[in-house]
Amino acid sequence: MATVGLAVGLGNIWRFPYVVGENGGSAFVLLYLLFAFAFGVPLVMAEWAIGRSGVGANSASGSFRAVAAGCGASRAWGHVGNIAVIAVFMLMLFYTTITGWTMEYFVKAVNGDFKSIDGVRSTRMFEQLMANPLRLAFWHTVVVALTVYINSRGLHGGIEKAVRILMPALALSMVVMVLYAMSVGDLGAAADFLLTPDFASVTGETALLALGQAFFSIGIAMAVMITYGSYLDNQTPIAQNAFIVVTADTMAALMAGFAIFPLVFANQLMPDTGTGLAFQTLPIVFGDLPNGRLFSSVFFFLLIAAAVTSCIGNFAPVVAWAEEKFAISHANAAVMAGTVMWLLGLGSVFSFNLLSNFHPLQFISTFAGMTIHDLLDYIMSSILLPLGALLTAVFVGWIVPPDIIREGLGLKEGKGFRTWCWLIRYMAPAAVTAIFIGGLLA
Repeated sequence: MATVGLAVGLGNIWRFPYVVGENGGSAFVLLYLLFAFAFGVPLVMAEWAIGRSGVGANSASGSFRAVAAGCGASRAWGHVGNIAVIAVFMLMLFYTTITGWTMEYFVKAVNGDFKSIDGVRSTRMFEQLMANPLRLAFWHTVVVALTVYINSRGLHGGIEKAVRILMPALALSMVVMVLYAMSVGDLGAAADFLLTPDFASVTGETALLALGQAFFSIGIAMAVMITYGSYLDNQTPIAQNAFIVVTADTMAALMAGFAIFPLVFANQLMPDTGTGLAFQTLPIVFGDLPNGRLFSSVFFFLLIAAAVTSCIGNFAPVVAWAEEKFAISHANAAVMAGTVMWLLGLGSVFSFNLLSNFHPLQFISTFAGMTIHDLLDYIMSSILLPLGALLTAVFVGWIVPPDIIREGLGLKEGKGFRTWCWLIRYMAPAAVTAIFIGGLLA
């Protein structure tokens, strides 16, 4: 449940719809689902096994080193954990900004600002928020402070208890939104956009973005699964839980798509609007709902909870790394990492206003036109996550002896374990490498 709380959040409700909208719809969705189950499930299992097998390790890099040492491999494999920590830290530099948007929209919902709102007014509302650097910086500061504080409460004491209530409540809210969007929106256009694939529009870059979205949304190659895996006892069924997490994650993403796109097409909004798509569309849902003020307030409160839960989970590996690297207390590591995260995260905050015309890597064609926020997102999801996933697959598939990894997975010798080995040894490395290279060269 803690991992579901980590996986289900802004990656599904905010990022998935706008990335789908920018990349042609249904073909992207099908690639995303394929990658989530074909590679996501085996890699979640692998990362949990590393975490559970790395006895005594405090960080992802420490878990890799411990497992490597246990099988006589080089301790240099610990750098795979460092890549994962860098990736999740880059994620946090802009995730706190987006979480701040949910807090602002919660305030707007409580104030009744969505009543009878249309597409034009909703777009203007979002644009006004983006143009206000002080407001965005304020919410960014609130999110960082909450993340640093709550992180000190630990996994079992805080996150696990909260998500048992919050995740089902958020799912119920999403069901209501989907039903409403289907009844008043353009369901036919949305279904065609999301479910009728046009593979002629698929490029190497599309496949790479779909792979990155799958890893981003689930939380693969971000050190978090390894950290959570260290909490698992030997009786926890890793394979079963991996399927549960990936299924919950993909269901949440698809529900977000069917809650948003019927209204996008019904209100003549463009599906490729970009990062603000969900925030420009959701208020329209609430504006016409009976008791929309109450429902929107509850929804955005739950979305804040899901986003903050993800922030806490994503921040945990960074704190663990700082604690181990600098030999300081957990509290001091949280404050230090949080301070750096707050300072660097302002770059993402100001990408939407003061630095909107600043493109630091304009001289590289792949990154031309990207703001600081765009760079953080692209480098993290399309470079570091596939790279980290590839190295993890090679490590558990080829470096760690099968008996050790099978014990870490809690599986018996048989068809299930052999299938997992085939996916992690051959399919995942080959596919991720091909998609990674093809996407970068596109």
